[in-house]
Amino acid sequence: MKVIDLTQPLSVHTPPWPTYEPLQIKYFKRISSVGANGQLITTSHHVGTHMDGEIHFWNSCKARTIGQMPLEFFVGPAAVVDLSDISVDYGIYTPKDIESRVEVKKGDILIIHTGYLKYAWYKDDGDEIRYMVCHPGPTMEFADWCIKKNIKWIGVDCGSADHPMNTIIRKWRPEHAKKADTYMRKKYKKSLEEIFPDEHYQLMHIKLFPKGIIHAENLGGDIEKVLNKRIVIGAFPLPFMEGESAQCRIVAFPDAKI
Repeated sequence: MKVIDLTQPLSVHTPPWPTYEPLQIKYFKRISSVGANGQLITTSHHVGTHMDGEIHFWNSCKARTIGQMPLEFFVGPAAVVDLSDISVDYGIYTPKDIESRVEVKKGDILIIHTGYLKYAWYKDDGDEIRYMVCHPGPTMEFADWCIKKNIKWIGVDCGSADHPMNTIIRKWRPEHAKKADTYMRKKYKKSLEEIFPDEHYQLMHIKLFPKGIIHAENLGGDIEKVLNKRIVIGAFPLPFMEGESAQCRIVAFPDAKI
């Protein structure tokens, strides 16, 4: 069976989501001394391609850890959509943008290619600021549509499934918030605060996780090979029983029948 990898390479150079612990690696034994190489790693889950779990943003006894979610949840029919032709710094994408490019059925996995993968750390045009701080994202209209469509989980090729200006980055990088406000006033005739009011803060996390709709961030690999297609997708996080999130491998199975 053919397999197409949608995972970014992982390295000590992979940037974590801002303020999260980066990946650190050290050898604790070497083959020259004891006959085997061994390593220790320290990392947050939010480095490279990873799946955000329900308890990452939902503090409830009903919220599941990554290890409590069955493997079957992470594998299934998916709609992969290419939005790179309309993606701009601080832009907004809508349900109409998705459905005009690919059929999305109820219960689908949804993979969104914004095109900001080209700014990932390992690309020739790598730009950590644009990748994490400037990528496009959705509004509450999109979250409501995801619930209506009963989307299984979402994957994005950028730093967050939320618009960066609807995260704490808006306060951390006020110069970018100012640029985003200027863009939105010109494009939508609304201020940044009007488009993302406080009650909509991190809506893709806070509103959707209690509905069982979680997401994977920092997809990459050969995602360009499966754009605007319906295809079987699988994500494979470790069954980490206490995991609020987990790094994972994400792949497409083009030979599998939907």
